[in-house]
Amino acid sequence: MANLVNLESVDKSYGERMLLDGVSLGVGEGERIGVVGLNGGGKTTLLEVLAGITTPDSGRVSHARGVRLGVVTQRTELPEGSTVGGVVLADYDAEHEWASDARVRSIVEGLGIAALGLGTPTGTLSGGERRRVALAAALVAELDLVVLDEPTNHLDIEGVRWLAEHLIARRSALVVVTHDRWFLDTVCGRTWEVADGRVEQYEGGYADWVFARAERARLAATAEEKRRNLARKELAWLQRGAKARTSKPRYRVEAAEALISDVPDPRDSVELLAFAKRRLGKTVLELEDVSPVAGERTLLDHATWRIGPGDRVGIVGVNGSGKTTLLRLLAGEADPVTGRRVEGKTVRLAHLRQELDDLPGDLRVLQAVEKVASRVSLGKQELSASQLAERLGFGRARQWTPVADLSGGERRRLQLVRLLMSEPNVLLLDEPTNDLDIDTLQQLEDLLDSWAGTLVVVSHDRYLVERVCDSVVALFGDGRITHLPGGIDEYLSTRDRLEAAPRASRASQAEPRAERGAAPATAPGLSAAQWRAATKELGKLERRLDVVHTRENELHEALAEAATDPDRLQRLNADLKAVLAEKDELEQRWLETSEALE
Repeated sequence: MANLVNLESVDKSYGERMLLDGVSLGVGEGERIGVVGLNGGGKTTLLEVLAGITTPDSGRVSHARGVRLGVVTQRTELPEGSTVGGVVLADYDAEHEWASDARVRSIVEGLGIAALGLGTPTGTLSGGERRRVALAAALVAELDLVVLDEPTNHLDIEGVRWLAEHLIARRSALVVVTHDRWFLDTVCGRTWEVADGRVEQYEGGYADWVFARAERARLAATAEEKRRNLARKELAWLQRGAKARTSKPRYRVEAAEALISDVPDPRDSVELLAFAKRRLGKTVLELEDVSPVAGERTLLDHATWRIGPGDRVGIVGVNGSGKTTLLRLLAGEADPVTGRRVEGKTVRLAHLRQELDDLPGDLRVLQAVEKVASRVSLGKQELSASQLAERLGFGRARQWTPVADLSGGERRRLQLVRLLMSEPNVLLLDEPTNDLDIDTLQQLEDLLDSWAGTLVVVSHDRYLVERVCDSVVALFGDGRITHLPGGIDEYLSTRDRLEAAPRASRASQAEPRAERGAAPATAPGLSAAQWRAATKELGKLERRLDVVHTRENELHEALAEAATDPDRLQRLNADLKAVLAEKDELEQRWLETSEALE
């Protein structure tokens, strides 16, 4: 497979900080690569060097001749005086040209560009809307390689799902920085981890990366002990959770079970619920017959919702459906036009808002945390202000940085630290994953595992919702708060039915049904989603079989060379048996998946 881009011994530093140190790697045709790592660790720098936006200090970056490259970073700017349609549909002279192209129509609708208005000046758009316009403009073009930096920010759950399906369907290679773990697992076949100036490469998405990192840390078992425990706990949840939470891991099941055999469940729900009831009593937060006003749309219509002690609830819905308004009603920051809000007498409420306007810029990080409290109890853990700050990514040296000098992601983390230091027993989180890296998300989830209280989360990160919440409610635009026993999968299937109903009605009125008997493009008995999942699984199995076959050949050659070394011969023979067992299992799964598609 020809590489579209190659990096050879690339160095890049800013001041005294080395972000890329002798990095050599390549992006092949059709590869889909996820980039992970700590905030400020060099992920965006790697993307900009790879795309040719930034010049490395040393080393060589080469692009294949004629390669068509699209880039959307967090620094992407739109032309002054442009309109939404002028940016997204710049290559089309008339509406009928792009409207007749199903792929372009899908992008315009899937990213909500049509709802923004094609004639809308880009100068009047919010930051999130401008990012969506830039993303749509890149996806409309015919490209060999798409480079994206945090594309799921500012998309709702449906938008993230649409983007994942779109990227899987198109043939372009992809390099994407994202903290959305469901997106990583669904879209990416390889993972790059940027850390300490180097780039470690792994086969597979998030689940495979978690396993590989946990296994590497387990073998080292020294300086990485703290991270090892956290990664093993995350792996335990991945292995024991619902199948819908992650694609089938490709690593051997026996190895995974051995790694997590002594790891308890992420949280003891019975113990936490009992503790929450003692802290909160029977009444926590209740909305009775409420109807807020937001512009000309009715977001809630005489809705009633009661949240009890220990409830852990995720709220989902499309952008603009009223999720943030609902949180503000729960927090008492907005008054309903009808009905009332009831708050329990023992409630200590904390609300993480999307805005970052409540941080003291004249203090240093540790001072800003200690201004709230010097120590905090989270379940059975008691932490100092410095220890909690360190858990959420502020090392000892960084704790003395002025708040005014922090990046957006760091300010978000500081906001979380201060919130937890106040020891609330009711926590409302509005898009908590924005600007947080995966390591910080894991630390936050680990803290919430032992936090005894009531939790309400609004997030487009379906992995986070499924990881920390026990139930899901949705806002479908009908004025009600709908409980979904099936979680986010039920939400997405319900949204699909709601959107398909008017389309089917229009189609039945506009067209004769001579074409209604056309055969589906998928295998009989499989839905479109099942067919895509099976196709993806088949590709993964074929790639893994290639790796195993290569390893088998290498072991046969090594056995021939070790004919006079009994000890080495024994080790190699044991390795070969393991490889052959894995090969048999992979071939069996490949056969079953192929038969399902046929």
